[in-house]
Amino acid sequence: MTTHQPLAVGLLGAGRMGSFHAETLAHRLPGVRLAALADPAPGAAQRLGDRLGCSTTYTEIGDLFADPRVDAVVIATPARTHAGLVEAAARAGKAVYCEKPMAVTLAEADRAIAAAREAGVVLQVGFNRRYDTGFRAAHDKIAAGVIGTPQLLRSLTRDPKLHDPAPIPPWTIFLETLIHDFDTLRFLNPGAEPVEVFAWADALVRPDFKDRGLLDTAVVTLRFDNGALATAEANFQAVYGYDVRGEVFGSAGMLTLGDIRRSHLTSYGADGVAADCVTYDQDLFHDAYVAELADFTDSVRTGRAPAVTGEDARAALSIALAAIQSVTTGGPVRVDELKNE
Repeated sequence: MTTHQPLAVGLLGAGRMGSFHAETLAHRLPGVRLAALADPAPGAAQRLGDRLGCSTTYTEIGDLFADPRVDAVVIATPARTHAGLVEAAARAGKAVYCEKPMAVTLAEADRAIAAAREAGVVLQVGFNRRYDTGFRAAHDKIAAGVIGTPQLLRSLTRDPKLHDPAPIPPWTIFLETLIHDFDTLRFLNPGAEPVEVFAWADALVRPDFKDRGLLDTAVVTLRFDNGALATAEANFQAVYGYDVRGEVFGSAGMLTLGDIRRSHLTSYGADGVAADCVTYDQDLFHDAYVAELADFTDSVRTGRAPAVTGEDARAALSIALAAIQSVTTGGPVRVDELKNE
């Protein structure tokens, strides 16, 4: 690959998030070309390709990996497929961007990290909040000591609507939702790692699905090795919008971040004070989603490490697995005592 040629990126998974990433690769990143699409659902890749002007589509993902014209891949398939696809892509010599979670077991995570290392390819994971302007600014201020030593941290995710809960796999609230918050808490406590986790979870939005394994509400407490205490919380239905916020209280001050208002417009009338709220993740984090792929493609071109690595994904997964074990056992769980399974 020569430096003046566009970076050819293939995308796996033509669903909601995959379609957004495909649009970014096709239209939002200079020097990048959407080279191929793959999705096992008949017609899915072709329909997306027709819309975006990408004529190379596959229903067999292995065919995309074998395509010598593809330099890198973006994985946006269902969560439980990620780790195996990371391994396969790395073995094929492709740089890899993988949506969260990279894996659902520590053994899977270790194999994915090892495959990328052995192949010498970039591996980046989609923790988009690190690329949000506010979250990045908070991290930089904390790292610079502006608020002193972090003592209390908080991160929350409240999704706007729980549609049909039937297809939601067990433990999704930890492995696919709170995984963002676990990474955020590490990001906002630079250089520190969690040592102990305690979690509660229940089906409060749809209690009728609890016996099918649904957990739609959770609170997790963490203790870090620098003494800081943190909470992460999630709920699958906030009727007012998509609510993602954080807070870091330190020895010399406090930072709050996150705003669900669609704009800074606030209306005052006979019915009170009101503001329109964001209800969609691709609206709230639009620029962050683009920035993370810009970082990935730049990393591939330059050979530098991306800002979010496979090791970061493994660390967040460790917290999620400790939270699952805590809910199961009813007690606190030390992260360093998790079994590598």
